[in-house]
Amino acid sequence: MAPSLSRRSGAASSVLRTAAIAWLALLLLCAAYIQGPLTKLFDVPGAVAEMAHVGLRPAPLFAVVVILLELAASAMILIGFHRWLGALALAGFTLAATLVALRFWELAPGFERTMAENAFFEHLGLAGAFVLVARHDLQADPPASQATP
Repeated sequence: MAPSLSRRSGAASSVLRTAAIAWLALLLLCAAYIQGPLTKLFDVPGAVAEMAHVGLRPAPLFAVVVILLELAASAMILIGFHRWLGALALAGFTLAATLVALRFWELAPGFERTMAENAFFEHLGLAGAFVLVARHDLQADPPASQATP
């Protein structure tokens, strides 16, 4: 006889509630925001060219800001230091970068447009996930101004 659904979901719930799984999920969510700036650090001319390609000027300044923002916000999320702030920073950054770099509606129909459109909506999902991380963090540890006496 197969285990009951409630027993299986209880076991899954126990595993999913562990700190290790939560941290791993946050690491996976931040993976692109760690890999991207590290790649930029090892190829600064490429990072500057990327900023210039999407129309950001001065490109060197934007490259530095992007590298610092992505690494700092990811670190905040992973170590739990004002996690909500790091998550909102990456949500806002992701929305802004998506609107700047993935303007699929300007592309002719075809493969390139389809890929840009898919990436656009995937990035919206990432931004939403970061908002959920911020919401969860604020609910778990309300700011002093919201704490009850």
